[in-house]
Amino acid sequence: MDFRLDGKVAIVTGGASGIGRGISEAMGQSGAKVLLTYYQSDQGAAETVAAIEQAGGSAYAMPADLTDEAENDRMVEAAVEHFGRLDVLVANSGGLLRRSRVAECSLELWNQALAINLTSTFLSCRAALRYMEPQGSGSIITTSSLAAHDGGANGATHYAVAKAGVLTFTKALAKEVGPLGIRVNSVAPGLIGTQFHDRFSTVEGRQAAVGRTPLGREGTPMDVAGAVVFLASPAAGFITGEAIEVNGGQGVF
Repeated sequence: MDFRLDGKVAIVTGGASGIGRGISEAMGQSGAKVLLTYYQSDQGAAETVAAIEQAGGSAYAMPADLTDEAENDRMVEAAVEHFGRLDVLVANSGGLLRRSRVAECSLELWNQALAINLTSTFLSCRAALRYMEPQGSGSIITTSSLAAHDGGANGATHYAVAKAGVLTFTKALAKEVGPLGIRVNSVAPGLIGTQFHDRFSTVEGRQAAVGRTPLGREGTPMDVAGAVVFLASPAAGFITGEAIEVNGGQGVF
């Protein structure tokens, strides 16, 4: 059973912090050469590249606004220029922005949530497919969320809807490009202990979520990264259109 990614080239969007950083480092540990993008996390990007290189891997970081079409094309071009090919895209970029009840949610916030979570995923996948389709192979992993299933916590409707869109997009794209030799899957994290929840969740809310989680703890970025590496690897060669719930059993039972 082959779980290694030796000789593969992977792009990880939003790969300099939180879950994305864990994925970037796990990809490097598994043998892939990694291009990671970031928006504002300059220091995190440098630290992530250093960690991958210190472990014997190869990595390159670039800033990118992935709501912009041209930036996505530039990202793929950079991966091919630096590493010679592209085998894996992890479309991880996204975020909550801020909490807002629907009655008070501005159209600007609604559109921003869709742009940074759903539209960015579409644009990144489209750019990668323009390289993968002629190649006749590739693996794409998107990042959805437990919120796509349960509507998210109070004030996160805009985020939950965007992540539900990511999940549906993943399944639809898997049908479209499967005959071309490209697999498309998703991971849907639950409560993962990152700066995301440090910023947007209360201590009480997190404790309550842990209480509803059969495994009795918050997840870690590496918990998500393990699922992503598996989906990218030859071991998952007959898996496509799937979403792996990485949530310790929350909302499953």
